[in-house]
Amino acid sequence: GRIGLDALALQLVEGGYTLGPLVESPGEAARRGGILDVFPPTEALPLRIELFGDEVGSIRRFDPETQRTVERLDEALIGPAREWFPDHHALLELASRLDSSRDGAGASNELEEELAALARGELPAPPRYGPLTGGATLFDHFGDGALLIVDEEDAVLAAAAEQDELTAERAELLARDGDLPAEAPRPHLGEQALIEHIERRSPRATFARWATGAERGSLRLPFTPHDAYAGRLQVAARELERRVQRGDRIVVVTQQAQRFRELLAEAGVDARVESSLEAPPVPGSLALVQGSLPGGWRIATPEGELALATDRELLGFIRKRRALRRGASHRARFLADVSPGDFVVHADHGIARFAGIVRRDVGEEQRDYLQLRYAGEDRLYVPIEQIDRVSRYLADSDRAPRLTRLGTQEWARTRARVREAVGELAADLLRLYAARQLLRGHAFAEDGEWQHELESAFPYEETPDQTRVIAEVKRDMEARQPMDRIVLGDVGFGKTEVAVRAAFKAVQDGYQVAILVPTTVLAQQHERTFRERLAPFPVRIETLSRFRTDAEAREVLAGLREGAIDIVIGTHRLLQPGVEFGNLGLVVIDEEQRFGVTHKERLKRMRLEVDVLTLSATPIPRTLHMTLAGIRDMSTMESAPEDRLPVQTWVAEWDGALVREAILGELERGGQAYVVHNRVHSIDQFADRLRALAPEARIVVGHGQMHRGLLRSVMERFAAGEADVLVCTTIIESGIDIPNVNTLIVDLAERLGLAQLYQLRGRVGRGSQQARAYLLHRRGGVLNEAAQQRLATIFEATELGAGLQVALRDLEIRGAGNLLGAEQSGQIAAVGFDLYTQMLATAVEGLRARRDGGE
Repeated sequence: GRIGLDALALQLVEGGYTLGPLVESPGEAARRGGILDVFPPTEALPLRIELFGDEVGSIRRFDPETQRTVERLDEALIGPAREWFPDHHALLELASRLDSSRDGAGASNELEEELAALARGELPAPPRYGPLTGGATLFDHFGDGALLIVDEEDAVLAAAAEQDELTAERAELLARDGDLPAEAPRPHLGEQALIEHIERRSPRATFARWATGAERGSLRLPFTPHDAYAGRLQVAARELERRVQRGDRIVVVTQQAQRFRELLAEAGVDARVESSLEAPPVPGSLALVQGSLPGGWRIATPEGELALATDRELLGFIRKRRALRRGASHRARFLADVSPGDFVVHADHGIARFAGIVRRDVGEEQRDYLQLRYAGEDRLYVPIEQIDRVSRYLADSDRAPRLTRLGTQEWARTRARVREAVGELAADLLRLYAARQLLRGHAFAEDGEWQHELESAFPYEETPDQTRVIAEVKRDMEARQPMDRIVLGDVGFGKTEVAVRAAFKAVQDGYQVAILVPTTVLAQQHERTFRERLAPFPVRIETLSRFRTDAEAREVLAGLREGAIDIVIGTHRLLQPGVEFGNLGLVVIDEEQRFGVTHKERLKRMRLEVDVLTLSATPIPRTLHMTLAGIRDMSTMESAPEDRLPVQTWVAEWDGALVREAILGELERGGQAYVVHNRVHSIDQFADRLRALAPEARIVVGHGQMHRGLLRSVMERFAAGEADVLVCTTIIESGIDIPNVNTLIVDLAERLGLAQLYQLRGRVGRGSQQARAYLLHRRGGVLNEAAQQRLATIFEATELGAGLQVALRDLEIRGAGNLLGAEQSGQIAAVGFDLYTQMLATAVEGLRARRDGGE
């Protein structure tokens, strides 16, 4: 086919694609000579279109990491990269309508500039103009004979009426502030127009949950829901046996078919596991199929009842397959993390300033290079394929590093000096390793039948990282040396499931497990998770936190002493004197950085006696440094579920109108919101201000100094959906998992730490909804440099799994900490943190190999 490359590139830009030097993520495009790379959001891999003049020579899918062709295509469909992509004519028409609808008064300078851009056929940055350009709706895409199905018509029309009201209110607010003319077109189809469209459609069907059946032409379907057993599989087997004896025809579709077959056999039902079913079973029989369906039903027939039961009814959940995002490559992470002017380190040539990516002719082709500026006028061009040799310079940011001079021995001498110091430190670390190897702990048994049952009942498909990390933890537990492993994974990536499986493994060997968490609210959350997962097994789980009365706490302490309690979930109270265990075997620490110095000393002693598993999303610099240096074992989890979306993040001054719009926008889609105000003394007055801003919202308040019964009640009501907004302190920072909460507003965000901000943002976006976070700082205030850096880091770290990058940035802002003396901090500053830890790890491995080889 023929196509103009310039015209195609322009169409891509108008369709929302970002033109850049490389294509790494969906929505990006790159042009190099006669080659156009483009990554449509609908494709798993980017496309490379090669043109000879105006003729398309080839279309290929390629791997963005290796740049190698994966598949050749005859044709490709490239869709838009954003929702709104108005053409030139639509923008001119919108500009004309807006200009004629306003009286010229009250418009802001910004609005005047935006209208001028529209009149030139350009789409300004604010996204509000995109929806205003289109007049088409879903109805315009129906064919003449298309069937329209309206599910719950009354609810649809009520939602339309509410949308009309909210749109009118927002339009009035924008007009009052001079941001949009009062008579601007509405971005959606109004309720009355929707009613007219529905009534005109034929054929049409309306579904209603509570219809009486008296309406003319109505049809009542004979299906009824199947009974639910919520994991009581023996009860389910006996009930199904009774119905088989009655002559019913039953189909059971489950992913635990073999296990259920054994239970059916005990109940007297002979069933064979099938992979598929060609016809319904005969009366008085049961068909057992290995598989998954979303839900079951029952229906009466002349031959008796026909029923379908699935894991939804048997277990209470359906195991969900989670397609996975590929983790960003080193190339993508590096380019996202550095900007022109940043300091970088080339492993072979030293410290330089990054000057961007340039294209240079090499023979008959063009190639991309990183341009690095060294001392004086020295330049180095690094091929993009060698980007793994370059890392961002991380050290104490108060002191700028000295640029290396190329062509001298300066960098070689620096590396030799650091290598010598690293060698001495590596020898010390090896002695630590040797001492640890001499410690003797309990070697837990290999997985048994119950462990396999627990893991098969996990309602999700494990991510590859989850599978690997679980295997690493089990390997540590089965070794004779006490485990000391930190699992580093982003919020919502499955760290809690790793803890559940490790805890159950310990309990099966007759040992107790302590789950240590930083807040009472998180203890409550973990208690619910552990009870749900371990419900089918004889495991006693208790909590020890401020939510327990004194009498309840004494009972828990007695149970721990006697060994009657298998798993205890608690706050710092678990580390206080007087807490004794009958047979403690495993300690799981969630977010260790939240505990004080005294508590950490107790934890250090525990590491010499029992297995310790630490979970963290953003470890403090000291912990991160210890893990990267090899003092502690570390496992990383970077695989995100496919339906997880990065949280949209805004940083702005406090604005009542913005807060109201954010809350109402979340309520409009049926969600809930967190509003964080980390000042207990003024939180009630703040909540009253919020109620005045959004009287439509049901607002409750929760903080750590409330009476334990009241706080527990507030959290339970909010989790149950009985309130729309939770105004709280940072008690929600760790572990709270309510998928319906998808808006976060943080007041006085400049006063919070980087890890706190990242953890707070991780409380939203737990489901498949697009989540939003508003980090608001005080009006008119001047932010200090560290606060600006923290807010900028959170704003930029939108990639899923960015926790490690946030922690490294925190290390840069705060400094690496005096882990083993000021001298080591000087060595880090000489070569940068990344290169230093690489050299240290290499030295440790080299010494270990020589020791194991008998040298």
